[in-house]
Amino acid sequence: MEIPYKEGVKQVIVELAVSGLPNSQHAVHIHETANCDPCAAAGGHFDPGPNGNPSPDGNHPFHSGDLININVDGGQGVLFTQTSRVTLAPGPLSIFDADGSAFIIHDNPDTYCPDGEVAGCAGGGRAACGIIVPAEE
Repeated sequence: MEIPYKEGVKQVIVELAVSGLPNSQHAVHIHETANCDPCAAAGGHFDPGPNGNPSPDGNHPFHSGDLININVDGGQGVLFTQTSRVTLAPGPLSIFDADGSAFIIHDNPDTYCPDGEVAGCAGGGRAACGIIVPAEE
């Protein structure tokens, strides 16, 4: 859901429920393509624009698609967060662009790469993928 504010900045509410993943923290990111067959087909992190960089470990944690980690306990996890880095409306930050977008849940937590571009700092391998579609009204 997208919430407009008086200042023109829009907040997108992200709600995600998962099951069947190992108990742990897992990185969650919006990836650049709506394709999960296989998970690698979702491409890099969603980061459009003239200075975009879809490399998971480069430009991190400043990608448009960077979200917080999800905690999985008892095989279940729920993520509820907000972001102003993407939009649902048409435009350069829309996750509903020509090739769509997907959520990727990674094997490991996102450390937010405090030491710069270090392999795996953004969560490593891909544990799950889901194509993002507009909610039914």
